[in-house]
Amino acid sequence: MKHIGISMLLTLGVALSACGNKQASAESGDLSNDSIQTAKVYFTKEITPESLVKIYEALGVPPQGKVAVKISTGESAESNNLSPALIKELVQKVNGTLVESNTAYAGNRNTTEAHRKAIEERGYLDIAEVDILDAEGSIKIPVVDTTWIHYDIVGSHLPDYDYMINLAHFKGHQMGGFGGVLKNASIGIASSVGKTYIHSAGRTEDVDKIWQNVDNQDGFLESMASAAQGVHNYFKQPGKDIVYINVMNNMSIDCDCNGHPVAPVLKDMGILASTDPVALDKASLDLVFNHESVEGDDADPMIQRIKQLHGTHTVEHAEKIGLGTTNYTLVEIE
Repeated sequence: MKHIGISMLLTLGVALSACGNKQASAESGDLSNDSIQTAKVYFTKEITPESLVKIYEALGVPPQGKVAVKISTGESAESNNLSPALIKELVQKVNGTLVESNTAYAGNRNTTEAHRKAIEERGYLDIAEVDILDAEGSIKIPVVDTTWIHYDIVGSHLPDYDYMINLAHFKGHQMGGFGGVLKNASIGIASSVGKTYIHSAGRTEDVDKIWQNVDNQDGFLESMASAAQGVHNYFKQPGKDIVYINVMNNMSIDCDCNGHPVAPVLKDMGILASTDPVALDKASLDLVFNHESVEGDDADPMIQRIKQLHGTHTVEHAEKIGLGTTNYTLVEIE
């Protein structure tokens, strides 16, 4: 915990005070709840391999057993997924295995064979072993919230791991409004069948019918929160653990699952990390919603994307079901 100081004000390049935090909460959907605990969210403006390691170490949760580092490998060379050069030092420091799951839509990653080819083309095999979690099928893990889904369907390799770093690229999303650690834990870790189950809010596991069941937006968002909680609880068993990191760079309004994303118009903000995924995504949203846009650095397209798809509701529901809190203190790494 060297070189860490609690920031009284932290937004963009300046700070968010407790008052500023509440203002941001109102602007991004009034997600705060003063009646529950406060989580620590660590922050650095620097986006470098060294700062990524430093912010991970600030969490104070050492790796144990076999370590999975969950990333998105991106749909194409045009996608804005985290680069191997950025994450290499952290992944190798924890002796981690990069993990991914196949997609549920036709593209460059919907089969294990195609996905492995994409992973190699992106350069991830140059820095670490990569495991496609559902290469040999799926398993079901429990969820607490059964509003829409009654279990989470994940790759059969998930039990091979004792510890996970949920390493997410924070950006917009054409279906969920935004993507951060909650999406990376839910849609990201779900197998192709599991992705279908979440997208359809529990109505089907038939991958061929995934786009026929997408008329329940809040159900989809709540299903993501439920699945994320299922994964979190899975890694909170004795002998296991999980931590969360959002990298706020190359923030297109489109997800890394989009092979032709809209070019980012919002400048890079930094890296945030927490043991609480709800607080982490909330803090990341607040930085976007509190951003004072200027020419060449415009948060409005991202904000409108999130609002149009009710994206903040994923965070609201995750807090409601007890996954974490939207009350947080930002701790700046100096």
